[in-house]
Amino acid sequence: MKRVILITGTPCVGKTTTAKSLATKLGSQYINLTDFAKTYNLISGEDEERRTTIIDEAAMRLKLAESITQTETDVVVDGHYAAAVTPSELTTQVFVLRRNPKELKTFMQKCGFDEPKLYENLAAEILDNCLVEALQFHTEPSKVCELDATSKTVEELVEEISEVLKTGMCHTGFVDWLGMLEEEGVLDQYLKA
Repeated sequence: MKRVILITGTPCVGKTTTAKSLATKLGSQYINLTDFAKTYNLISGEDEERRTTIIDEAAMRLKLAESITQTETDVVVDGHYAAAVTPSELTTQVFVLRRNPKELKTFMQKCGFDEPKLYENLAAEILDNCLVEALQFHTEPSKVCELDATSKTVEELVEEISEVLKTGMCHTGFVDWLGMLEEEGVLDQYLKA
């Protein structure tokens, strides 16, 4: 049976490298949603303030469903909004990669994120945005798995994902960056108003 595996999370958590590596290991089709949107002209505009592309989610959902249905191999979908645009009935498993905000902030700085974008994405990670979205769109029990990517190699993450795919054992709700940062008294350094 064909599997459709989503890899989601905030920017710089390791989605793309993990998804590509997993697709190679499984011999799966790999779909990067940013590239997919450009290839099939699924862009409805540009957000000048955020300097990001606005995706036509309805058109994306239709085209993605069509592409997934037409392929015979497993499919790995990579993107921070993968859970919102991949039909739940076609989805086998959703993996939400999480990363400690301290490490994540360093990664984003190395990638050249400007301060507003950096803090917007840190807030998304601290407030579980990608996890909440995954659980909202994929309500079937144990379809959504949370993986802490902090200080892990791509190989370690792919191995964890492979184990979940084999056993079906996955969990959510164990990552609490907000509580950790509050307890350490440094929340205001990561969550800017």
